[in-house]
Amino acid sequence: MCAIGCWENGKIIMQIKEYFTLDENEKQMYLAQIKQSDWGAGKYLYELLKSESLKKLCGEKAKVLLLTEKEKLISFCTFAEKDDIPTTELTPWVGFVYTFPNYRGKRRIGKLLECAYSLAKLNGDKHIYISTNENGLYEKYGYTFYKIMKDINGEDSRVYITNID
Repeated sequence: MCAIGCWENGKIIMQIKEYFTLDENEKQMYLAQIKQSDWGAGKYLYELLKSESLKKLCGEKAKVLLLTEKEKLISFCTFAEKDDIPTTELTPWVGFVYTFPNYRGKRRIGKLLECAYSLAKLNGDKHIYISTNENGLYEKYGYTFYKIMKDINGEDSRVYITNID
């Protein structure tokens, strides 16, 4: 997994965890926090994880990256072969990118995007893609606009790309 840690009094207070590697109690704790997100896609991710169907939708290698501070979930995202752009050869994707309101504006999600970048590099990937309706958010993390593509609902989505060095 990605190496990140903030230390306080000899104890780690902020780290990245991967949902599928957690024990059942931790999964339930973070699942409950994902459910509390004020975003429809966050609630959808909750349902996918609760029903154990995320990997069916996004690929068997899908990971859910959780940025935590002690027991508190700060940000989350997925890193997977597929996202909401159907039938494409583009891979891998970062999706379900979310930061809880109290932590916004502090570039916390950047830690998860760096982790996804490291994972992609380890996999030998050349690019990472993000499908979003946001404009101006991912550029500060090294992503550039790639093109408009149709999502699974047939709606236009802005696809961004970053190159893996």
